[in-house]
Amino acid sequence: MPVTNSRRSRNTGITLSRRAGMVFVLPALILFVIFILYPLITALSYSLFDWTGIVRGDFSVFDNYVTIFTQLPYKDAIPNAFVHNILLFVGAMVFQNTIGLGLAVLLHRVRRFKRFFQTVYTLPYLVSPLVVGYLWSLMLSPLFGPVNAVLKGIGLDALAQPWLGNPTTAIWVVVFVTAWQWVGFPVLLYGAALGGIPDEIDEAASLDGATPWQRFRDITGPLLLPAIGTVSVLTFIGAMEAFAIPYALGGSAGNPAGATDVLSLLFYRTAFESGSSNAIGTSSAIATLLFLFIFGVALLMTWLMRRAERRLY
Repeated sequence: MPVTNSRRSRNTGITLSRRAGMVFVLPALILFVIFILYPLITALSYSLFDWTGIVRGDFSVFDNYVTIFTQLPYKDAIPNAFVHNILLFVGAMVFQNTIGLGLAVLLHRVRRFKRFFQTVYTLPYLVSPLVVGYLWSLMLSPLFGPVNAVLKGIGLDALAQPWLGNPTTAIWVVVFVTAWQWVGFPVLLYGAALGGIPDEIDEAASLDGATPWQRFRDITGPLLLPAIGTVSVLTFIGAMEAFAIPYALGGSAGNPAGATDVLSLLFYRTAFESGSSNAIGTSSAIATLLFLFIFGVALLMTWLMRRAERRLY
């Protein structure tokens, strides 16, 4: 009897814990359904119909998807915007995440003023991306911007140029501003991951004669792989759905001459500026394809990272 009562008490405790967990999860689940799942399903359904303004027409199956890949301006704008999204992702991985990892390692080893510098690096990504984009557009102005003024003041007049007016440099300005704003995010994530690595491991390797680079390559780097995977996936998602900074720097048209155009801007123009009677159908098709691509690649990246972790551990 005592054993039976003990089992009943344990089962009752597990049931109560599960119910308590559901109570805490339920608000987030409701918000997820209302603001994410429902709009996704709605966009998918909208993309399968013809529209006349806001009046839904006949069921068109995949006609809207055929339109965005075979008719102008979509068949030219989509590859151009997609390439720019990929450049944003590559630029963020090379600059934002590499610098973020370096700063996190440096702050982890140099403890003085650590909190101060973490706060300094974190502040930009707490500001609205639209505000950051507009501020940088003012600073890079060829007429009164301080960037060109400083370059001219130190004798580098040849480098002063209309940064956002030159199609060659405009997309790289977007990459730079995006990396500048979000560099604090990987600093925090990598800093937290470094804080979870016992100091004794690094000290033991140091006593064995390992150089700082060898310790990072063979010990710290592999232990940071879960954090690197998380940062990489979130960076990819952020780069593919980028909107605010490209909009602030190049407008909804992705100026100059589409040099800063991205897929989210293309969706915005199609939905709200194209004037097409079927704007809802075509814009929903673009949004659906963008979501499916982001979701699929994010799943693939997560699987590859987990596979690499299992090999290491």
